[in-house]
Amino acid sequence: LQTRLGNLIAESCKELYKRCRMIFIKEVNLAFGHKKVFQEISETIGTRDRIALVGSNGSGKTTFLRMLMGEVEPDEGEVQKPDYATIGYLPQDGISVGGHSLREEAVTAFAGAVGLKEKLDQAETELGEMEPDTEEFYDLIDQMGAWEEQLASFEPEKMNARIEKIMMGMGFSIQDMDRQLEEFSGGWQMRIALGKLLLQAPSLLILDVPTNHLDVVSQNWLEHYLKNYQGSILVISHDRAFLESVTERTIELKMGKLNHYKGNYSFYIQESAARMERQRKASVNQKKEIQKEKEFINRFRSNVKKAAMVQSRIKALEKMEIIKPEAEEKKIYFRFPSSPPASHKVVELEGLKKSYDDLEVFDGLDLRIEKGDRIAVVGVNGAGKSTLVRILAGVEPYQAGKRDVGVNTVIGYFAQHQAEELNPTHEVLEEVESSLHDNPDANPRAALGALLFSGNDVFKKTSVLSGGERNRVALAKLLMKPCNFLIMDEPTNHLDIRSKEVLQEALNLFDGTAIIVSHDRSFLDEVVTKVLEVSPSKTRMLTCNVSEYMERLDLEQG
Repeated sequence: LQTRLGNLIAESCKELYKRCRMIFIKEVNLAFGHKKVFQEISETIGTRDRIALVGSNGSGKTTFLRMLMGEVEPDEGEVQKPDYATIGYLPQDGISVGGHSLREEAVTAFAGAVGLKEKLDQAETELGEMEPDTEEFYDLIDQMGAWEEQLASFEPEKMNARIEKIMMGMGFSIQDMDRQLEEFSGGWQMRIALGKLLLQAPSLLILDVPTNHLDVVSQNWLEHYLKNYQGSILVISHDRAFLESVTERTIELKMGKLNHYKGNYSFYIQESAARMERQRKASVNQKKEIQKEKEFINRFRSNVKKAAMVQSRIKALEKMEIIKPEAEEKKIYFRFPSSPPASHKVVELEGLKKSYDDLEVFDGLDLRIEKGDRIAVVGVNGAGKSTLVRILAGVEPYQAGKRDVGVNTVIGYFAQHQAEELNPTHEVLEEVESSLHDNPDANPRAALGALLFSGNDVFKKTSVLSGGERNRVALAKLLMKPCNFLIMDEPTNHLDIRSKEVLQEALNLFDGTAIIVSHDRSFLDEVVTKVLEVSPSKTRMLTCNVSEYMERLDLEQG
C-alpha cells in the first residue's frame, strides 16, 4: 500500500511539473569556431520561476539569453516554447527612444490589446477541442487567465494608474510624464525601457543587469515589485543583495556546462563549494582505486592461474570513466598600496554652492570628512552624488563656498566613467604606466597580472577590451599612486560578483579614508560605517550601513 501510494504521489508530482513547464531546453550543443559555448545543456523554466543566471564574464550568459529569444540557434538539441509564451528582454544598455512624451511612450506598452482579444477568442475555440486531462489543456487555461488580467488593465483608468505607479517606481515624477523623451539621459532611457517591460508583463521577463541604472530607492521598489510578478523571471545581476531578494533558484554556466541549484545565490555558493569538494574527494578515491588495480595487474600479470582475473581488471580500467574535478576559474587579486600618514581632517566643505546654468545642485552645503571615515553616498539619480565626489576630488569647479583639504591628505580618485576614458591608442601596460607618480614601489606588470591580465594580454589595445577588462585597467591605474583618501564613483560597474567581493576585501584592508558612490547594497554593507544621503534639498549623515539606511527609509515613508 505504501509503495502504491508513493507511486501515485510521484506520478502526480510529474504531472504537476509538466503543467508548470513553460520553456524546455533539451541537450543543447553550441560552438563558435573552436570554442564550445554549451555542451549538452538542459534546463526547464516553469511558469512562476525566479531564476538567477550566474557565471563569470565570457561564460555564455548573454548567448544563453539570445538562444531563449530565438536569436541564436543551437548546433544540436532544441529549445521548446509554447506559442502562448511571451518573452520580454531588457539588455544591459543601448536602448534609446524619442519623438514623443514619456506618457505616450508608456502607452505603447499596451498596444497588444487587440492581439490579446484575438488570442483569447482563439484559445476558447482550441480549449473546446482539447482533452481536459492533458498538460496542454491546463497550460492554456493558466495562460488565458493571465491574458484576461492583462486585458482588464487596458481600461483607460487602470492603464494610467498602472503607468504612473510603475514609472514613479522607476524614479520618474508626475511632471516627468509630459516631458519629451529626448530630454532623458541614457540611464533614464533604460529605466523607461524597464518600465515598459513591466507594463507589458511578458510570460518570461529576462533582465540583464537591471540595477546598473537604478539608485538604491528605485532598486528597492523593483525588488518588491518583482516578488509579486505573475510570470517567470530570469535575471543576470552582479548585485548579490538583489539576487538574494528576488530569486529562488540558480543556474550556473561554467566551462560549457550548466549546473542547477534549488536555492538563491547564497545557497548556490554553499552548494557549489560542496559539489567541488565532492568531486575532488571522488577523484582522489578513484586514483587510489586505479593505483590499487594497477598494482594487482602488475603483480599477477605472469600468473597463469589468475590470467582471467587480470584481463577482467584491465578491461574494467579501460572502461572506467575518469572523474575530472572542474577546473577552478581564475580569481582577481587586488590590494591597495599602504597609505601615507594622514591628518585628522581629511576634507571639509563650508557653505558650498554649485549649479549648472539654472539647475541648482547644492546651496550652502557643509560637510566634514575625518580620518578613518568609511562613507557610502546614496540618493536618487540626479541628486548630485557624482558632482559631490568630483568636488571632493578637486576636479569640479563650484560657484561659492570653501573646500579645505587636510594638510597630509593624498587623494586617489576613481571616476564613474574612468574606464570609458582610457586612451584608445594605448596598449594596456602603456596605459597603466602613464599613471605612475614618483612611486618606486609601483609595479605595473605585477598589478595587471594580479588583475588577470597575463602574458600578451598587457599588449592589447584598450579599445578592444570588454567593459569588465576596462574597469580592471582603471583599477590598476589607481594602484600606481599611494593615497590616504580614496574617492570611488561606481567602481563596481562591469565587475562580476566574485570580483566585487575581492575589491570589497581590498577596501576593508585599506588603512585610509574612503567615500564611495555605488548602488550595490551588498558591496557597500561590508565596507562602510556611515551613509551620506544626498538630495536636491539637503544632505544628512547617518551612522549605519546601506541596508540599515533602507530600513530606516521604509519606516520614515510609512
